[in-house]
Amino acid sequence: MSRESRMRTRLGCLSHKSDSYNDFTAILPDKPNRALKRLSTEEATRWADSFDVLLSHKYGLAAFRAFLKTEFSEENLEFWLACEDFKKTRSAAKLASKAQRIFEEFIDVQAPREVNIDFQTRELTRRNMQEPSLSCFDQAQGKVHSLMEKDSYPRFLRSKIYTDLLSQTQRRLS
Repeated sequence: MSRESRMRTRLGCLSHKSDSYNDFTAILPDKPNRALKRLSTEEATRWADSFDVLLSHKYGLAAFRAFLKTEFSEENLEFWLACEDFKKTRSAAKLASKAQRIFEEFIDVQAPREVNIDFQTRELTRRNMQEPSLSCFDQAQGKVHSLMEKDSYPRFLRSKIYTDLLSQTQRRLS
């Protein structure tokens, strides 16, 4: 699918997306009602302490993913998560094929879920693919993490998704 086709598809879906979540069944993993009952206001508030705190929390990650979907930029988080999973690869036989799959899905020019990285990082990653290692995506992953932390994360903290989630956890206390 061409970049123009992907953009038209995304724009066509724009009217169907919402930044508001009064029903959190769509964003919380597992049993959402039980999950929301388990999520404390303190935990949800801690997500504002740092981006890494948000990413390390199961429900924080789910809420952030839902927010990125409304922004049509979930590929950034999906790439970051794919890299985290890739670093856990212990089988040398699987390393090259997993690396190739990540590269083709996220890094290659016109990749179906292409992440926004600069030319130098893309080329370094391409060279790293000649002999894939557990660190072959480190620079690209770092760039995407930094982009999400500086751009998406502050918007997430101001989003209706996050503020609604906080309100729901606070309402349970009263």
